[in-house]
Amino acid sequence: MKLRGCGTAIVTPFNADGSIDEAALRSLVAWQVESKIDFLVPCGTTGETPALSKDEWLRVIEVTIEVAAGRVPIVAGATSNCTQEAVEKAKTVAKIRGVDAILTANPYYNKPTQEGQFQHFKAIAEAVEKAIVIYNVPGRTAANLEPATLGRLARIPNIIAVKEACGNISQIADVFNAVPDDFLVFSGDDAITLPVIALGGAGIVSVASNEIPKEMAEMARAALANDWTTARKLHRKYLPLMQANFIESNPMPVKAVLAMMGRIKDNYRLPMLPMKADTRAKLEKVARECGVVSD
Repeated sequence: MKLRGCGTAIVTPFNADGSIDEAALRSLVAWQVESKIDFLVPCGTTGETPALSKDEWLRVIEVTIEVAAGRVPIVAGATSNCTQEAVEKAKTVAKIRGVDAILTANPYYNKPTQEGQFQHFKAIAEAVEKAIVIYNVPGRTAANLEPATLGRLARIPNIIAVKEACGNISQIADVFNAVPDDFLVFSGDDAITLPVIALGGAGIVSVASNEIPKEMAEMARAALANDWTTARKLHRKYLPLMQANFIESNPMPVKAVLAMMGRIKDNYRLPMLPMKADTRAKLEKVARECGVVSD
């Protein structure tokens, strides 16, 4: 398995009755692979994982693997703010044939110290043989994994990568000085994909690639190949969409756009809701201007 380029943090489509829309999920995964996405990340934050039952969580991962059929790597989300539960989730997902790596985020709500986070991720890594991708997303978890702590974790053999969504380019620059050369650093924010790759990053775990998988994959590949003219052109065209995807809490906007595109139904799990009319109108305007939704 070689993780590089653009991976989609894929949404979880729902039916009106709240059940998982497996047909829409299968169609989405097939479209992603056909669009030449580099890897898929089911059951991340964008997949509304906190609102899924254990059986649903596993089903989304299994369906993604089944449709992808070995054509792209699968990085399955498995996060908990209880270390023991995070370890058990990692063990469960590690047994699924077709899972190439496990994405696991900071323990949320607890606000652990740096040492607490180190011990949390270390416990997960030591419980499984699968590759681990750490997800640093302090805006959602209230816990920031500092570069020095990540540097310690990067020396654990199966911790191979970080999805860095701290939103601070200066901190991300420090990350590259803290980790070994072969450690993979992925942007966790679409809008700063290019600066992260310029610093030495391996690509992006993307929200926008739910809507524009081909274009986001091409942008990441161009940057990784030092074709900055192509990368900048794509970035400038789609930056308004990348930003509009966060006009309300993710994944509400990206699911709204996918619904506008006719790829899913506009359904959510509480506490997520359909977008407010005014922000939805702004989002639709951006989506039309970017050519994602046709008139």
